[in-house]
Amino acid sequence: MSTTEMSELRRTIGQLRQCVGALRARYGEAPAVRRLANDVERLDIDAGDLDQMAPVPAQATPAARPDVVKVPDTPYDPALWEGADDEGVGGYHRDQR
Repeated sequence: MSTTEMSELRRTIGQLRQCVGALRARYGEAPAVRRLANDVERLDIDAGDLDQMAPVPAQATPAARPDVVKVPDTPYDPALWEGADDEGVGGYHRDQR
């Protein structure tokens, strides 16, 4: 993360911490307030972890990847399915003897 992004994240987490503190003053130790406090704490921990990590190189877009095969929307040739059975139907195309 860039320094600007990390600073903005830390500032926002600080604002969340203040809001949760105000909620705690109003609602006490209600379960929802405790969960919010835990969530803010987790965000702070995760932000610290991100700050220590090296950035991941940019990923190629799907259009630039050579292993992507585009499948056309046009109907398939019905001859492709001649003599084939539908799965689970039990061969209804076979001659009944």
